Amino acid sequence: MTAPPLVANALQVIGNTPVVHLHRLVPENHADVYLKLESVNPTGSYKDRMAKSMIEEAERRGDLKPGMTVVEATGGSTGSSLAYICAIKGYRFRVVSSNAFAPEKLRTMSAFGAEVELIHSPTGTITGDLVPSMARRARDIAESGNCYWTNQFTNRDSFVGYEDIGQELVQQFPDGIDAFCGAVGTGGMAMGVSRVLKSQRPETQTVVLEPASSPVLTEGRAGSHGVEGVGLGSVPPHLEKSFYDEARAISEDEGRQMCRRLAREEGLLVGTSTGLNVAAALALAKELGPGKTVVTVAVDTGLKYLNGNLFSV
Repeated sequence: MTAPPLVANALQVIGNTPVVHLHRLVPENHADVYLKLESVNPTGSYKDRMAKSMIEEAERRGDLKPGMTVVEATGGSTGSSLAYICAIKGYRFRVVSSNAFAPEKLRTMSAFGAEVELIHSPTGTITGDLVPSMARRARDIAESGNCYWTNQFTNRDSFVGYEDIGQELVQQFPDGIDAFCGAVGTGGMAMGVSRVLKSQRPETQTVVLEPASSPVLTEGRAGSHGVEGVGLGSVPPHLEKSFYDEARAISEDEGRQMCRRLAREEGLLVGTSTGLNVAAALALAKELGPGKTVVTVAVDTGLKYLNGNLFSV
């Protein structure tokens, strides 16, 4: 058995995540389905990769210097990840979020030292105008001076971190991946992974996902929903048609049921967007059939949702 490495600081434990072969959830005569456990990153989300690359690329260019304040608008996972990176590197961090997002995420940001400002959602759900209003407030803060707005919605530095997921998958699946799917927020993860997979094997099918209650990509209309981190109410800014083959809408209820099944049947505690991912992966596995390989990601840990109704009996 190889001992875990000694690391210089907590930044070095981001990435190199394992992949689990799902068994009990996958019926016979289906393709093999694998789940990459991004939920084991330090703050429990693949957003750690994005936050690290956005901060370090800004530092490399000289856009972010010691003494400056980092600013972002986020539903929680990106905020937790940025708060974590800023704590390690010594930056002040101001975040604009909302009561529509899990209290665990808001508390995590605060625990890492972030200054959290909330935009109130009257319904407590993610509506079409909530995220834009958060972004406007973040921009106003950033314009106050001596700030760096990471602006995850347009910042292409995120690809640097997300492409690492693709590179790891290429190494973990030397015989190739037939289909990859993932729910999209900004679209950075799906596009970063797809760029790498398709560069190695152009026939790999990439399917992007959204909540059926806000089918912007599949039907051209936005709606309110409760799946944090995805379905922002507009076409994801990083989405490029040349890097995905199809968009699918997945029922939020189906995603939630899949989260409960993953916990009880596979021992994997994950959040709602991962439930969407696995529901879509099973559908792809049925379509492709035996002998094929379908991969998706566990976006974040279900520990972030224990105060809500995701796992309520």
